[in-house]
Amino acid sequence: MDSQFFEQLIWGNTVQAYCLFGGIILLGLLLKRFVSRVLSQLLFKLFKKFADEVKMETFIALLLKPIEFFITLTSLYLAVNQLKHPLEVAIFHYNKIIDKVKVPQEFTLGELLDKVFLFLIILSFFWIVLRIIDFVAHVFMFRAAKSANKADDQLVPFLKELFKFIIYFIGFFVLLGYVFEVNALSLITGLGIGGIAIALAAKESLENLIGSFTIFIDKPFTVGDLVKVDGVEGTIEKVGFRSTVLRSTDKTTIIIPNRAMIDGVLENLTRRNFRRVKFNIGIVYETESDKIKEIIAEINAFLLQNGQTTDGTVTFDSFGDSALNIQVLYLVENIDFNDYLKTKEEVNFKIIEIVHKHGSDFAYPTQRTVGEKTITVK
Repeated sequence: MDSQFFEQLIWGNTVQAYCLFGGIILLGLLLKRFVSRVLSQLLFKLFKKFADEVKMETFIALLLKPIEFFITLTSLYLAVNQLKHPLEVAIFHYNKIIDKVKVPQEFTLGELLDKVFLFLIILSFFWIVLRIIDFVAHVFMFRAAKSANKADDQLVPFLKELFKFIIYFIGFFVLLGYVFEVNALSLITGLGIGGIAIALAAKESLENLIGSFTIFIDKPFTVGDLVKVDGVEGTIEKVGFRSTVLRSTDKTTIIIPNRAMIDGVLENLTRRNFRRVKFNIGIVYETESDKIKEIIAEINAFLLQNGQTTDGTVTFDSFGDSALNIQVLYLVENIDFNDYLKTKEEVNFKIIEIVHKHGSDFAYPTQRTVGEKTITVK
């Protein structure tokens, strides 16, 4: 009686087929997290010696979702294959040439689902491979952070993107070959004019790739350096496969193509020995010449004695419209940007103190009344 019940046909499928369909899906959903963790732990054993400094949970966190997705797809594929209807329904008919003879063929819903599942399963497989690359790069970045060589911090992200690009490229042609049944070799050789068009479209990407290799060979900068490229200033955060990421002083993210990094005028501000500071101060015309000489001498003495400044030069520069202009020029040792600002502030406060000490003051635009007219003196 029980066997007869399971053999009953409902909408082209037996009750047993529906039970197997639901059971496989339910089992897959219930066990996917457990199975994915077990598989992740087994895979981690392959990298255990290589990644002995990194926790296993980091590896599991990276692979958990792609493996769960793979298990879910596999469960759905096995479950759907338990059914016959409507998988046998033809979607469209076509003729296939076999030994120069047209043979009628039909493409069923089941074949379509097979293609869809194969497409998604291949995607999930390459997703797992990409996550493994992320983990390997994480291990190398962990080691690079311990070394004093900043070139490692720059090289690892680049190689990570390079290998990912290679995997994308391989995955694309695997999908073409297995899902769409396209001969990849014939496709490449048969591109012809289309291949030239694609090559021209990819010209900029190729130039950026060459630029990235040039950066790694010439090493004009490393991660953490403060650079200025065609007037754009920022700290190098990452050298990628196509572009370089900078962080400006106001914390804005700036992305510059690698081609522009090598073609443009690049200044590595970190490698300079000093920062140059130059400005003018204007004191009132009422200041006597002896007092001006004393002010200049005392500012020069302060710049000479200050441990953070060197090559200080203070001179009486010119006669302004409303001020006697004194030029201040000095160099600051290459220190942290915030310390550099504090040094400038210290010098500026000292200059104010010296000017006031000698009975002078700073000039500013004034108004004088001549007859009935008010004249602004700048």
